[in-house]
Amino acid sequence: MTPDAPTGASGVVVVTGVGRYLGAHVASRLAADPRISRVIGVDPAPPGAEIAGLLDGVERVRVDAGSLGGLLGDLDVDAVVHLALISAPDRQHGGRAAMKDQNVIGTMQLLAACQRAPRLRKLVIRSSTAAYGASFRDPAVFTEETEPREVPRGGFARDILDIEGYVRGFRRRRPDVTATVLRFAPFIGSTADTTLTRYFSQPLVPTIFGRDARLQFVHVDDALEVLHRSVVEEHPGTYNVAGPGVLSLSQAIRRAGRVAVPVLEPGLSGAAALARTLGFGRYGLDQVDLFVHGRVVDTTRLVREYGFTPRTTAAAFDDFIRAHQGGVLLGRDRLAAAEQSVLDGIRQVRAAVRERS
Repeated sequence: MTPDAPTGASGVVVVTGVGRYLGAHVASRLAADPRISRVIGVDPAPPGAEIAGLLDGVERVRVDAGSLGGLLGDLDVDAVVHLALISAPDRQHGGRAAMKDQNVIGTMQLLAACQRAPRLRKLVIRSSTAAYGASFRDPAVFTEETEPREVPRGGFARDILDIEGYVRGFRRRRPDVTATVLRFAPFIGSTADTTLTRYFSQPLVPTIFGRDARLQFVHVDDALEVLHRSVVEEHPGTYNVAGPGVLSLSQAIRRAGRVAVPVLEPGLSGAAALARTLGFGRYGLDQVDLFVHGRVVDTTRLVREYGFTPRTTAAAFDDFIRAHQGGVLLGRDRLAAAEQSVLDGIRQVRAAVRERS
């Protein structure tokens, strides 16, 4: 701590994942805070041109989070903000294997380095409401104490469970460190670019026939505010971070001015084919299960302990809509190809049903 720093503030802060949107913005905000003397951004890859300007006041180190080793001790780091997580596999960068290596192994190595850093007093971990899974057995609302009813099918959700398990072990070994785990609902907003925002940006949105999931989002700006407060204030524990209120999937699609294309659940390949035809990335099991079952969390602890209430789920979604009102228009050829993909998927399901019967 710097001698004149207010309670909860940190002198030297390391932020992982600064090569991407969330990490770059968090590092930029912290660098502008007079309570923090030094911000070190960690990422093996250089930032994209659209965010590079944010890091002018941030010292950058091009290593991955798991390779910090003695760096934390050598730099007398007070706080670590771990944001270097991958939420969806990228085939171009190693797919699921690389994703798990960065999420789980990288976090485990980072926590080992944190454990050896004698000056460390604060650890902030990005987590996700995916930790609760998504199934037909879910409660109406998850609190921080709710255990998942089933082991999640998606790789990201399973990674989150592993990560939080390692953090619990770290807390036992270093009770002197304030460890904050933030379970974020899916990010949305005018500047967010995620699998979810690309999903709602499609003119034709594949949905699951007979399902209308209840969804919650958190505005990216509100997520940044919570992360900032987690560093400069004292908030030990685990917190759900989401906008109050709920949108059903059908309501969200209507608000976005899009057209829902129902696909039979056993033939979800039809939805994947539609997405590929429209030029969008594939959806993993984490996203599919969310669109089938939905997920709603309680944020009472966040509001009480932080004295901060994120904007509502509807308001966050409306901000996203305003930034994407132009949308993406389909030409006649692409529309015909998209319709054909849906029909082919339905025919495959019907053929499979006939074979089983």
